[in-house]
Amino acid sequence: MKFKLPAYTEPDFSVKSLCGAPDALFAGAPADFVAPEGYHATTIFPEYFKVSGKWRLAKSSRMDCVAILEGGDIHVREFRHIKRGDLVAIGRTEDGRDGIYVHPNGFAAQQAAAQESFSFRQGRSRETAFSVDYDFLYDMLRHDRENGYIVWVMGPACAFDADSRKAFSGLVEKGFVNALLAGNALATHDLEGAYRKTALGQDIYTQEPFPNGHYNHIDTLNRVRLHGSMERFVEEEGLDDGIICSCLQNRVPVVLVGSVRDDGPMPEVFSDAYAGQDAMRLHLSRATAVIAMATTLHTIAAGNITPMFHVMRDGTVRPVYFYTVDISEFSANKLADRGSLSAKSIITNVQDFIVQLSKALGAWNG
Repeated sequence: MKFKLPAYTEPDFSVKSLCGAPDALFAGAPADFVAPEGYHATTIFPEYFKVSGKWRLAKSSRMDCVAILEGGDIHVREFRHIKRGDLVAIGRTEDGRDGIYVHPNGFAAQQAAAQESFSFRQGRSRETAFSVDYDFLYDMLRHDRENGYIVWVMGPACAFDADSRKAFSGLVEKGFVNALLAGNALATHDLEGAYRKTALGQDIYTQEPFPNGHYNHIDTLNRVRLHGSMERFVEEEGLDDGIICSCLQNRVPVVLVGSVRDDGPMPEVFSDAYAGQDAMRLHLSRATAVIAMATTLHTIAAGNITPMFHVMRDGTVRPVYFYTVDISEFSANKLADRGSLSAKSIITNVQDFIVQLSKALGAWNG
């Protein structure tokens, strides 16, 4: 069955509560990085602001930001990007009474399923049947390869297995990856796999430990820094397998954001967390699908940046599909507790997940 995006239904602005709503109020920011008192904090949902009698949709959103009126349009910006004098939306209600309307159910007509007042297994756990999720993913990724922007968020476990590295490389080569977001560890252990055929000193396939194998990842880091960049390292050492090699060879952007525990790190790693967040935001604001695997902190960071909708170039509003994949129920479901209510979790081994996905999409070259 051909994949079809659900239609978006705008709010009914003819109802009394919205038709008679006042224009939204905007107040000048008193200083750089500071919002005026009573500012409105944005959500992941579509939000409309009434300006000069007309409801305007903020084209891109993210939670815990502010809405700024500029050039007649509504721009959603982080607090650290507020400039003194910016016109920031004021109002703490979301039902139109302050000229602000949050619309969480724009895709509800197509997505809602009948709910019994009492039923079993409504949560997402290791007992959940995920077959329908896989089938949907296959169809959606085929659609978005041609019509969207697919962002992957990956933890180092994705690089600890020979088949998972091969599977993701196939997805890159077949066009199912538009951007990769990760930390220093994913790049380090994947390049260790290409350079020394190990991951944290264990054979990438058999898991047999190498003598002095605990040196392998820092030897890799050291060698990359000698060459000055991951790309130069790959070229000079003649490497051609794995996640990072495939991304570099296919010109897929890789955004690596560091943490306080990093070794090295790789030369490309953002050490400034906010600069790294901005780099992630650049891709996540374009995303139509996000798949986050085996990384709790990076998944939460990506989820908090990503809206649940995307406005296409032709003005069409479509959902952003966000999947979290982890063997731990806690890690996979934690994102919803942080406000990303549209994220869907799959509880499974990420290495098995990516291999199955690659095979189903015709990207497996094992």
